[in-house]
Amino acid sequence: MSRLAIIGTVVFLAIYFFLSPAFARTPRIDVIEVDGVISPASAEYITKNLARASRAGAEALIIVMDTPGGLDLSMRTIIKEILNSDIPVVVFVGPSGARAASAGAIITLAAHVAAMAPGTNIGAAHPVAMGGGKMSKTMEEKVVNDAAAYVESIARKRGRNAKWAVDAVRKSVSITERQALKLKVIDMVVDDVNSLVERLDGFTVSLPKGPVKMNTKGAEINFVKMGFRDKVLAALGNPNVAYILMLLGMAGLYFELANPGAIFPGVVGGISLILAFFAFQTLPINYAGILLIILALILFIAEIKVVSHGLLTVGGLISLALGSIMLFESPLPYLRPSWSVFITTIAVVGGFFIFAITLALRAQVARPQTGSEGLVGEVGLVETTLSPTGKVFIHGEYWNAESTEPIAEGEKVRVVSLEKGMKVKVVREKPDKKS
Repeated sequence: MSRLAIIGTVVFLAIYFFLSPAFARTPRIDVIEVDGVISPASAEYITKNLARASRAGAEALIIVMDTPGGLDLSMRTIIKEILNSDIPVVVFVGPSGARAASAGAIITLAAHVAAMAPGTNIGAAHPVAMGGGKMSKTMEEKVVNDAAAYVESIARKRGRNAKWAVDAVRKSVSITERQALKLKVIDMVVDDVNSLVERLDGFTVSLPKGPVKMNTKGAEINFVKMGFRDKVLAALGNPNVAYILMLLGMAGLYFELANPGAIFPGVVGGISLILAFFAFQTLPINYAGILLIILALILFIAEIKVVSHGLLTVGGLISLALGSIMLFESPLPYLRPSWSVFITTIAVVGGFFIFAITLALRAQVARPQTGSEGLVGEVGLVETTLSPTGKVFIHGEYWNAESTEPIAEGEKVRVVSLEKGMKVKVVREKPDKKS
């Protein structure tokens, strides 16, 4: 056999080996979970894992979603990545009891394949003002029209019910998984991820490079767990956590300013404040609330320096309560701390400051225990008769003493002052009255 024929045979066998279905590699599907508010942290998490799945040659990325909604900017970032993805992105609203509301509904519509578990719902995508205040009628119309046009274009691109998508924005309609399937809002209803993977086999989706038929038969399902960094960022997006971190930071700075050189409270307080302000970037913050809380801290510190008989403390507690209430202004419950967290935190922090200030005030008004000031008022025994001078034993020490009247040895005396020359002036201690 000629050398050319041998080379041709080898090339043929190599091509056959890699292209033959019998030797085809096992398809891989990555699965991630998004449970909670759509925020910059969740947008980064989805974007990062979509890029990773694409580089690894995954057949698809499945996003298991349960969300009440979230930030418009984060939602648009996620949708932009999905629309331009070179691998199919499947959004599965699950497990049972989950929802895809507001931003989550629009992300589901943008997916190449949309699926829901039994007992789930989707919809209620009407935009709201992030600052909590009411938008003017003109501004509200602009925002709603923009959101409606956006969701309609996405629905039409994916061949889904554009009329329902617009109603979800304009009228905040919400439907069950069965209604969503009937209205062609989603593609299928499945029980779990395994059932979803089976149903995806042979499903054709449209990618930027053209139509692609999905091959998921016998696919390896790779569940990607959220890393420590992603968990921390997700936790910081929680308004309850952000609020507690801010108050913890304030308390730490208070301790450091009240006790310079303590170091540890200052370090903890500084770190907590930095993390809190990082979280505030993603939350609807009212800066008047922050200023009121800072004012409360100033009033608490001033109480230590100025005798106000508790008025500054009361003012600080009122300022803290008002600032906490005003801090997060949003009609959406998932973008503000719960009332239980508000009340508990204010009570704990208020009690802490009252306790600390009480100790500081007691220390200020307490009688000195050392030095000449600490000696005045002490009771001792006469060692040598005072007539008018002699020696007394006070506070574990022998002192030269002077009295205005003779006092016999062994009698009790009380110090009234410290004279020059390290001599104490004493008077006879009156005996206790017996009942």
